[in-house]
Amino acid sequence: MAENQKPHLLVLPFPVEGHINPLLNFAKRLIPKGFRITFIVAVDFTKKSAHDTQDSSSSELFNIEYISNGSNEGEEPDSLAGHFRRLHAIMSRDLVKLMEKLNRSDFPPKVLVYDSTLTWALDVAHQMGLLGASFFTQSCAVSTLYYHLQEAKLSAIPDEEHSSVLIPPLPLLQIDELPSFTQVDDKDHTIVKLMVEQFSNVEKANWIFFNSFDKLEYEVANWMARKWSIKTVGPTILKDNKHHGACLVEMKSDACLKWLDERDCSSVIYVSLGSVAVLGEEQMEELARGIAKSDHHFLWMVRDSEECKLPANFKSEISEKGLIVNWCPQLEVLAHQALSCFMTHCGWNSMLEALISGVPMIAMPQIVDQFTNAKFVADVWQTGVRVKANDKGIVTREEISMSVKAVTEGESAKEFRRNAEKWKELAQEAVHQGGSSHNNIDEFVSQVLSV
Repeated sequence: MAENQKPHLLVLPFPVEGHINPLLNFAKRLIPKGFRITFIVAVDFTKKSAHDTQDSSSSELFNIEYISNGSNEGEEPDSLAGHFRRLHAIMSRDLVKLMEKLNRSDFPPKVLVYDSTLTWALDVAHQMGLLGASFFTQSCAVSTLYYHLQEAKLSAIPDEEHSSVLIPPLPLLQIDELPSFTQVDDKDHTIVKLMVEQFSNVEKANWIFFNSFDKLEYEVANWMARKWSIKTVGPTILKDNKHHGACLVEMKSDACLKWLDERDCSSVIYVSLGSVAVLGEEQMEELARGIAKSDHHFLWMVRDSEECKLPANFKSEISEKGLIVNWCPQLEVLAHQALSCFMTHCGWNSMLEALISGVPMIAMPQIVDQFTNAKFVADVWQTGVRVKANDKGIVTREEISMSVKAVTEGESAKEFRRNAEKWKELAQEAVHQGGSSHNNIDEFVSQVLSV
Protein backbone atom coordinates (compact mmCIF):
# COMPACT_ATOMS: atom_id res chain seq x y z
CA MET A 1 0.00 0.00 0.00
CA ALA A 2 1.35 3.42 -0.95
CA GLU A 3 2.32 5.68 1.96
CA ASN A 4 -0.33 8.25 1.14
CA GLN A 5 -3.00 5.54 1.07
CA LYS A 6 -2.36 4.19 4.55
CA PRO A 7 -5.29 5.21 6.80
CA HIS A 8 -4.31 7.26 9.82
CA LEU A 9 -5.74 6.22 13.21
CA LEU A 10 -5.56 8.12 16.48
CA VAL A 11 -5.51 6.01 19.64
CA LEU A 12 -6.41 7.60 22.99
CA PRO A 13 -6.12 5.53 26.20
CA PHE A 14 -7.20 6.50 29.69
CA PRO A 15 -3.89 7.73 31.16
CA VAL A 16 -3.04 4.86 33.50
CA GLU A 17 -0.79 1.91 32.70
CA GLY A 18 -3.48 -0.77 32.83
CA HIS A 19 -5.48 1.06 30.15
CA ILE A 20 -2.54 2.23 28.05
CA ASN A 21 -1.10 -1.24 27.44
CA PRO A 22 -4.04 -3.00 25.77
CA LEU A 23 -4.69 -0.04 23.47
CA LEU A 24 -1.00 0.23 22.64
CA ASN A 25 -0.88 -3.42 21.68
CA PHE A 26 -4.06 -3.17 19.64
CA ALA A 27 -2.48 -0.25 17.77
CA LYS A 28 0.64 -2.33 17.08
CA ARG A 29 -1.46 -5.01 15.45
CA LEU A 30 -2.83 -2.51 12.96
CA ILE A 31 0.55 -1.32 11.67
CA PRO A 32 1.33 -4.49 9.63
CA LYS A 33 -2.16 -4.22 8.17
CA GLY A 34 -1.33 -0.89 6.55
CA PHE A 35 -2.27 1.68 9.19
CA ARG A 36 -0.50 4.82 10.32
CA ILE A 37 -0.89 5.25 14.09
CA THR A 38 -0.72 8.30 16.34
CA PHE A 39 -0.79 7.14 19.94
CA ILE A 40 -1.89 9.90 22.32
CA VAL A 41 -0.77 9.86 25.96
CA ALA A 42 -2.01 12.37 28.54
CA VAL A 43 0.79 13.23 30.98
CA ASP A 44 1.88 15.64 33.66
CA PHE A 45 4.34 17.71 31.63
CA THR A 46 6.36 18.50 34.74
CA LYS A 47 7.11 14.75 35.04
CA LYS A 48 6.93 13.73 31.40
CA SER A 49 10.09 11.63 31.36
CA ALA A 50 8.57 9.30 33.97
CA HIS A 51 5.66 8.61 31.66
CA ASP A 52 7.46 7.98 28.39
CA THR A 53 5.93 5.02 26.59
CA GLN A 54 8.55 2.38 25.93
CA ASP A 55 7.92 0.82 22.55
CA SER A 56 10.26 -1.27 20.46
CA SER A 57 8.00 -1.13 17.38
CA SER A 58 8.30 2.62 16.93
CA SER A 59 8.61 3.51 13.26
CA GLU A 60 7.59 6.13 10.74
CA LEU A 61 4.11 4.58 10.88
CA PHE A 62 3.90 4.84 14.67
CA ASN A 63 4.07 8.20 16.39
CA ILE A 64 3.47 9.20 20.02
CA GLU A 65 1.92 12.56 20.85
CA TYR A 66 1.66 13.91 24.38
CA ILE A 67 -1.18 16.03 25.68
CA SER A 68 -1.71 17.42 29.17
CA ASN A 69 -3.60 15.56 31.87
CA GLY A 70 -4.08 18.87 33.69
CA SER A 71 -1.82 18.08 36.65
CA ASN A 72 0.41 21.05 35.92
CA GLU A 73 -2.47 23.46 35.31
CA GLY A 74 -3.94 25.23 38.32
CA GLU A 75 -4.56 24.02 41.85
CA GLU A 76 -5.07 20.35 42.58
CA PRO A 77 -8.81 19.53 42.84
CA ASP A 78 -10.03 18.68 46.34
CA SER A 79 -12.03 15.63 45.22
CA LEU A 80 -11.84 12.71 42.84
CA ALA A 81 -14.82 14.11 40.97
CA GLY A 82 -12.94 17.38 40.54
CA HIS A 83 -9.90 15.49 39.27
CA PHE A 84 -11.96 13.78 36.55
CA ARG A 85 -13.68 17.04 35.58
CA ARG A 86 -10.29 18.66 35.09
CA LEU A 87 -8.98 15.63 33.20
CA HIS A 88 -11.96 15.82 30.84
CA ALA A 89 -11.64 19.56 30.29
CA ILE A 90 -7.89 19.59 29.64
CA MET A 91 -7.70 16.38 27.61
CA SER A 92 -10.61 17.36 25.36
CA ARG A 93 -9.10 20.82 24.83
CA ASP A 94 -5.72 19.42 23.85
CA LEU A 95 -7.23 16.62 21.77
CA VAL A 96 -9.08 19.16 19.63
CA LYS A 97 -5.85 21.13 19.12
CA LEU A 98 -3.99 17.99 18.11
CA MET A 99 -6.74 16.92 15.70
CA GLU A 100 -6.76 20.36 14.11
CA LYS A 101 -3.00 20.11 13.55
CA LEU A 102 -3.19 16.59 12.16
CA ASN A 103 -6.13 17.46 9.89
CA ARG A 104 -3.83 19.99 8.19
CA SER A 105 -1.06 17.40 7.74
CA ASP A 106 -0.30 15.23 4.71
CA PHE A 107 -2.01 12.32 6.48
CA PRO A 108 -5.24 13.52 8.13
CA PRO A 109 -6.69 10.95 10.54
CA LYS A 110 -9.81 8.94 9.78
CA VAL A 111 -10.65 7.22 13.07
CA LEU A 112 -10.22 7.82 16.80
CA VAL A 113 -9.95 4.63 18.87
CA TYR A 114 -10.63 5.74 22.45
CA ASP A 115 -10.81 4.15 25.87
CA SER A 116 -14.46 3.41 26.65
CA THR A 117 -14.25 5.41 29.91
CA LEU A 118 -13.49 8.57 27.89
CA THR A 119 -17.02 8.81 26.49
CA TRP A 120 -16.62 12.50 25.62
CA ALA A 121 -13.91 11.55 23.10
CA LEU A 122 -16.56 10.16 20.73
CA ASP A 123 -18.28 13.56 20.56
CA VAL A 124 -14.93 15.25 19.90
CA ALA A 125 -14.15 12.76 17.12
CA HIS A 126 -17.49 13.25 15.37
CA GLN A 127 -17.27 17.04 15.71
CA MET A 128 -13.85 16.95 14.06
CA GLY A 129 -15.05 14.72 11.22
CA LEU A 130 -13.55 11.45 12.45
CA LEU A 131 -15.18 8.10 13.08
CA GLY A 132 -15.06 6.75 16.62
CA ALA A 133 -14.25 3.30 18.01
CA SER A 134 -14.86 2.59 21.70
CA PHE A 135 -12.33 0.17 23.25
CA PHE A 136 -13.31 -1.63 26.49
CA THR A 137 -10.28 -2.69 28.53
CA GLN A 138 -12.27 -4.82 31.00
CA SER A 139 -14.08 -8.10 30.43
CA CYS A 140 -17.42 -8.50 28.69
CA ALA A 141 -18.83 -9.92 31.93
CA VAL A 142 -17.82 -6.97 34.11
CA SER A 143 -18.92 -4.51 31.44
CA THR A 144 -22.33 -6.22 31.37
CA LEU A 145 -22.65 -5.57 35.10
CA TYR A 146 -21.79 -1.90 34.56
CA TYR A 147 -24.48 -1.73 31.88
CA HIS A 148 -27.06 -3.12 34.32
CA LEU A 149 -25.91 -0.62 36.93
CA GLN A 150 -26.63 2.15 34.45
CA GLU A 151 -30.03 0.63 33.70
CA ALA A 152 -30.76 0.53 37.47
CA LYS A 153 -31.28 -3.24 37.39
CA LEU A 154 -28.53 -3.78 39.92
CA SER A 155 -27.67 -1.91 43.11
CA ALA A 156 -24.20 -0.38 43.20
CA ILE A 157 -23.42 -2.02 46.55
CA PRO A 158 -25.85 -4.87 47.37
CA ASP A 159 -26.82 -5.46 51.00
CA GLU A 160 -27.52 -8.58 53.04
CA GLU A 161 -31.12 -8.66 51.79
CA HIS A 162 -29.82 -9.16 48.27
CA SER A 163 -26.96 -11.58 48.89
CA SER A 164 -26.77 -12.77 45.30
CA VAL A 165 -27.58 -11.50 41.84
CA LEU A 166 -28.64 -13.45 38.76
CA ILE A 167 -28.41 -11.50 35.50
CA PRO A 168 -28.46 -13.70 32.42
CA PRO A 169 -26.16 -14.58 30.76
CA LEU A 170 -23.87 -14.25 33.79
CA PRO A 171 -23.51 -16.99 36.40
CA LEU A 172 -25.10 -16.46 39.80
CA LEU A 173 -22.93 -13.90 41.62
CA GLN A 174 -22.62 -13.49 45.38
CA ILE A 175 -22.02 -10.09 46.96
CA ASP A 176 -18.29 -10.69 47.16
CA GLU A 177 -18.19 -11.61 43.46
CA LEU A 178 -19.56 -8.27 42.25
CA PRO A 179 -17.40 -5.24 41.39
CA SER A 180 -16.55 -3.59 44.69
CA PHE A 181 -16.20 0.14 45.12
CA THR A 182 -16.17 0.01 48.92
CA GLN A 183 -12.37 0.29 49.06
CA VAL A 184 -12.35 3.42 46.91
CA ASP A 185 -12.23 6.59 49.04
CA ASP A 186 -14.91 8.36 47.04
CA LYS A 187 -18.06 9.51 48.79
CA ASP A 188 -19.64 10.67 45.53
CA HIS A 189 -19.12 7.28 43.84
CA THR A 190 -17.17 8.95 41.03
CA ILE A 191 -15.55 5.65 40.01
CA VAL A 192 -18.98 3.99 39.81
CA LYS A 193 -20.18 6.77 37.52
CA LEU A 194 -17.06 6.53 35.38
CA MET A 195 -17.61 2.80 34.88
CA VAL A 196 -21.34 2.80 34.19
CA GLU A 197 -21.27 5.83 31.93
CA GLN A 198 -19.20 3.86 29.43
CA PHE A 199 -22.58 2.89 27.99
CA SER A 200 -24.09 6.39 27.94
CA ASN A 201 -23.37 6.95 24.23
CA VAL A 202 -21.99 3.59 23.11
CA GLU A 203 -24.71 3.15 20.48
CA LYS A 204 -23.28 6.18 18.65
CA ALA A 205 -19.82 4.61 18.30
CA ASN A 206 -18.93 3.36 14.83
CA TRP A 207 -17.15 0.33 16.34
CA ILE A 208 -17.12 -1.28 19.80
CA PHE A 209 -14.11 -3.39 20.74
CA PHE A 210 -13.43 -5.66 23.73
CA ASN A 211 -10.05 -6.94 24.84
CA SER A 212 -11.36 -10.48 25.15
CA PHE A 213 -12.05 -13.38 22.82
CA ASP A 214 -15.28 -15.11 21.87
CA LYS A 215 -14.74 -18.54 23.43
CA LEU A 216 -13.49 -17.08 26.71
CA GLU A 217 -16.78 -15.28 27.33
CA TYR A 218 -18.99 -17.03 24.80
CA GLU A 219 -22.44 -16.51 26.35
CA VAL A 220 -21.79 -12.97 27.56
CA ALA A 221 -20.22 -11.83 24.27
CA ASN A 222 -23.16 -13.28 22.31
CA TRP A 223 -25.63 -11.50 24.60
CA MET A 224 -23.82 -8.18 24.13
CA ALA A 225 -23.58 -8.71 20.36
CA ARG A 226 -27.39 -8.90 20.22
CA LYS A 227 -27.59 -5.41 21.75
CA TRP A 228 -24.62 -3.71 20.09
CA SER A 229 -22.30 -4.48 17.23
CA ILE A 230 -19.39 -5.48 19.47
CA LYS A 231 -16.18 -7.12 18.30
CA THR A 232 -13.79 -9.08 20.51
CA VAL A 233 -10.20 -8.36 19.43
CA GLY A 234 -8.18 -9.87 22.25
CA PRO A 235 -6.07 -10.90 23.84
CA THR A 236 -4.14 -7.93 22.45
CA ILE A 237 -0.99 -9.14 24.25
CA LEU A 238 0.73 -12.26 22.96
CA LYS A 239 3.29 -14.45 24.68
CA ASP A 240 6.04 -13.56 22.21
CA ASN A 241 5.53 -9.82 22.84
CA LYS A 242 8.26 -9.41 25.46
CA HIS A 243 8.20 -5.64 25.90
CA HIS A 244 4.56 -5.34 25.11
CA GLY A 245 3.50 -2.00 26.45
CA ALA A 246 4.04 1.09 28.52
CA CYS A 247 5.91 1.01 31.78
CA LEU A 248 5.39 3.91 34.16
CA VAL A 249 8.19 2.86 36.48
CA GLU A 250 11.86 2.54 35.76
CA MET A 251 12.64 -0.90 34.37
CA LYS A 252 14.95 -2.91 36.60
CA SER A 253 17.38 -5.63 35.58
CA ASP A 254 16.46 -9.13 34.49
CA ALA A 255 17.66 -10.54 37.80
CA CYS A 256 14.35 -12.29 38.34
CA LEU A 257 14.65 -14.16 35.03
CA LYS A 258 18.17 -15.32 35.90
CA TRP A 259 16.87 -16.44 39.29
CA LEU A 260 14.06 -18.38 37.61
CA ASP A 261 16.56 -20.06 35.29
CA GLU A 262 18.12 -21.65 38.36
CA ARG A 263 14.86 -23.12 39.65
CA ASP A 264 13.34 -26.49 38.77
CA CYS A 265 10.50 -26.79 36.26
CA SER A 266 7.06 -25.92 37.73
CA SER A 267 8.50 -25.14 41.16
CA VAL A 268 7.93 -21.39 41.63
CA ILE A 269 4.92 -19.39 42.80
CA TYR A 270 4.77 -15.95 41.20
CA VAL A 271 2.99 -13.35 43.37
CA SER A 272 1.86 -9.94 42.15
CA LEU A 273 -1.09 -7.95 43.41
CA GLY A 274 -0.85 -5.22 40.80
CA SER A 275 0.14 -1.59 40.72
CA VAL A 276 -2.81 0.02 42.53
CA ALA A 277 -4.12 -1.96 45.52
CA VAL A 278 -2.69 -1.11 48.94
CA LEU A 279 -2.52 -3.85 51.59
CA GLY A 280 -2.74 -3.18 55.31
CA GLU A 281 0.21 -4.21 57.45
CA GLU A 282 -1.67 -7.17 58.93
CA GLN A 283 -2.62 -8.48 55.49
CA MET A 284 0.91 -7.97 54.21
CA GLU A 285 2.32 -10.02 57.09
CA GLU A 286 -0.23 -12.82 56.59
CA LEU A 287 0.57 -12.91 52.89
CA ALA A 288 4.30 -13.03 53.56
CA ARG A 289 4.00 -15.77 56.17
CA GLY A 290 1.55 -17.74 54.04
CA ILE A 291 3.79 -17.73 51.00
CA ALA A 292 6.77 -18.81 53.12
CA LYS A 293 4.64 -21.46 54.87
CA SER A 294 3.72 -23.02 51.52
CA ASP A 295 7.26 -24.41 51.30
CA HIS A 296 7.64 -23.47 47.61
CA HIS A 297 10.12 -21.20 45.93
CA PHE A 298 8.48 -17.87 45.18
CA LEU A 299 9.00 -14.69 43.20
CA TRP A 300 7.10 -11.77 44.72
CA MET A 301 6.66 -8.40 43.05
CA VAL A 302 6.28 -5.78 45.81
CA ARG A 303 6.07 -2.10 44.92
CA ASP A 304 8.55 0.31 46.53
CA SER A 305 5.71 1.98 48.43
CA GLU A 306 4.58 -1.36 49.91
CA GLU A 307 7.95 -2.85 50.83
CA CYS A 308 8.07 -1.12 54.22
CA LYS A 309 5.09 -3.28 55.30
CA LEU A 310 7.02 -6.54 54.98
CA PRO A 311 7.76 -8.26 58.31
CA ALA A 312 11.07 -7.28 59.88
CA ASN A 313 13.99 -9.30 58.51
CA PHE A 314 11.65 -11.17 56.14
CA LYS A 315 13.93 -10.74 53.13
CA SER A 316 16.88 -12.29 54.92
CA GLU A 317 14.71 -15.08 56.34
CA ILE A 318 13.54 -16.20 52.90
CA SER A 319 16.71 -15.51 50.93
CA GLU A 320 17.22 -19.22 50.21
CA LYS A 321 13.67 -19.74 49.02
CA GLY A 322 12.29 -16.51 47.66
CA LEU A 323 13.09 -13.39 45.67
CA ILE A 324 11.34 -10.06 46.22
CA VAL A 325 11.57 -7.48 43.43
CA ASN A 326 10.03 -4.07 42.79
CA TRP A 327 9.40 -4.80 39.12
CA CYS A 328 9.63 -7.72 36.73
CA PRO A 329 8.76 -8.44 33.08
CA GLN A 330 5.51 -10.22 33.94
CA LEU A 331 4.82 -11.78 30.55
CA GLU A 332 8.27 -13.35 30.43
CA VAL A 333 7.93 -14.55 34.01
CA LEU A 334 4.57 -16.19 33.29
CA ALA A 335 6.02 -17.92 30.24
CA HIS A 336 9.00 -19.31 32.18
CA GLN A 337 9.14 -23.08 32.63
CA ALA A 338 9.93 -22.67 36.35
CA LEU A 339 6.46 -21.19 37.01
CA SER A 340 4.00 -23.38 38.85
CA CYS A 341 1.19 -20.89 39.50
CA PHE A 342 0.36 -17.20 39.66
CA MET A 343 -1.06 -15.54 42.78
CA THR A 344 -2.80 -12.51 41.35
CA HIS A 345 -5.08 -9.60 42.17
CA CYS A 346 -7.11 -10.54 39.08
CA GLY A 347 -6.73 -7.34 37.09
CA TRP A 348 -8.01 -8.04 33.58
CA ASN A 349 -4.63 -7.57 31.89
CA SER A 350 -3.03 -10.03 34.32
CA MET A 351 -5.89 -12.48 33.72
CA LEU A 352 -5.27 -12.46 29.99
CA GLU A 353 -1.51 -12.75 30.42
CA ALA A 354 -1.95 -15.80 32.66
CA LEU A 355 -4.45 -17.38 30.27
CA ILE A 356 -2.24 -17.00 27.19
CA SER A 357 0.65 -18.45 29.20
CA GLY A 358 -1.33 -21.46 30.42
CA VAL A 359 -0.59 -20.75 34.10
CA PRO A 360 -3.00 -21.79 36.91
CA MET A 361 -4.00 -19.00 39.29
CA ILE A 362 -4.62 -18.25 42.94
CA ALA A 363 -7.09 -15.38 42.92
CA MET A 364 -6.72 -12.72 45.61
CA PRO A 365 -8.88 -9.83 44.31
CA GLN A 366 -8.55 -6.38 45.84
CA ILE A 367 -10.76 -3.76 44.16
CA VAL A 368 -13.45 -3.04 41.57
CA ASP A 369 -13.71 -5.63 38.73
CA GLN A 370 -11.19 -8.04 40.23
CA PHE A 371 -13.81 -9.81 42.36
CA THR A 372 -15.86 -10.79 39.31
CA ASN A 373 -12.72 -11.83 37.43
CA ALA A 374 -11.85 -14.10 40.38
CA LYS A 375 -15.27 -15.75 40.08
CA PHE A 376 -14.48 -16.67 36.49
CA VAL A 377 -11.04 -18.01 37.40
CA ALA A 378 -12.43 -20.38 40.02
CA ASP A 379 -15.89 -21.33 38.73
CA VAL A 380 -16.13 -20.66 35.00
CA TRP A 381 -12.68 -21.22 33.50
CA GLN A 382 -11.68 -23.50 36.43
CA THR A 383 -8.03 -22.55 36.19
CA GLY A 384 -7.45 -22.05 39.90
CA VAL A 385 -8.92 -21.13 43.28
CA ARG A 386 -9.96 -17.96 45.06
CA VAL A 387 -8.67 -17.34 48.57
CA LYS A 388 -11.26 -16.72 51.27
CA ALA A 389 -11.02 -13.87 53.75
CA ASN A 390 -11.97 -14.27 57.43
CA ASP A 391 -14.58 -12.23 59.32
CA LYS A 392 -12.10 -9.35 59.61
CA GLY A 393 -11.55 -9.31 55.87
CA ILE A 394 -8.05 -10.78 56.22
CA VAL A 395 -6.77 -13.67 54.13
CA THR A 396 -4.80 -15.68 56.68
CA ARG A 397 -1.47 -17.40 56.21
CA GLU A 398 -3.19 -20.79 56.62
CA GLU A 399 -5.67 -19.97 53.82
CA ILE A 400 -2.86 -18.84 51.54
CA SER A 401 -0.83 -21.96 52.24
CA MET A 402 -3.85 -24.22 51.59
CA SER A 403 -4.65 -22.41 48.34
CA VAL A 404 -1.09 -22.86 47.10
CA LYS A 405 -1.30 -26.56 47.91
CA ALA A 406 -4.61 -26.92 46.03
CA VAL A 407 -3.15 -25.36 42.87
CA THR A 408 0.24 -27.06 42.97
CA GLU A 409 -0.36 -30.56 44.37
CA GLY A 410 -2.56 -33.58 43.67
CA GLU A 411 -5.39 -34.18 41.21
CA SER A 412 -6.84 -30.69 41.56
CA ALA A 413 -3.53 -29.20 40.42
CA LYS A 414 -3.48 -31.47 37.37
CA GLU A 415 -7.02 -30.40 36.47
CA PHE A 416 -6.19 -26.69 36.83
CA ARG A 417 -3.13 -27.17 34.63
CA ARG A 418 -5.16 -28.99 31.95
CA ASN A 419 -7.77 -26.24 31.93
CA ALA A 420 -5.10 -23.53 31.80
CA GLU A 421 -3.53 -25.23 28.78
CA LYS A 422 -6.92 -25.43 27.10
CA TRP A 423 -7.51 -21.68 27.44
CA LYS A 424 -3.99 -20.99 26.24
CA GLU A 425 -4.71 -22.90 23.04
CA LEU A 426 -8.08 -21.17 22.56
CA ALA A 427 -6.48 -17.74 23.06
CA GLN A 428 -3.86 -18.52 20.42
CA GLU A 429 -6.57 -19.81 18.10
CA ALA A 430 -8.52 -16.54 18.46
CA VAL A 431 -5.66 -14.31 17.31
CA HIS A 432 -4.19 -16.51 14.61
CA GLN A 433 -5.31 -16.61 10.96
CA GLY A 434 -8.99 -17.51 10.80
CA GLY A 435 -9.60 -16.97 14.53
CA SER A 436 -12.44 -14.82 15.86
CA SER A 437 -10.31 -11.88 17.03
CA HIS A 438 -8.12 -12.03 13.91
CA ASN A 439 -11.23 -11.95 11.69
CA ASN A 440 -12.79 -9.10 13.67
CA ILE A 441 -9.66 -6.98 13.25
CA ASP A 442 -9.54 -7.77 9.53
CA GLU A 443 -13.18 -6.74 9.20
CA PHE A 444 -12.42 -3.45 10.93
CA VAL A 445 -9.47 -2.89 8.60
CA SER A 446 -11.66 -3.51 5.53
CA GLN A 447 -14.33 -1.13 6.78
CA VAL A 448 -11.85 1.67 7.45
CA LEU A 449 -10.20 1.19 4.05
CA SER A 450 -13.59 1.47 2.36
CA VAL A 451 -14.45 4.81 4.00
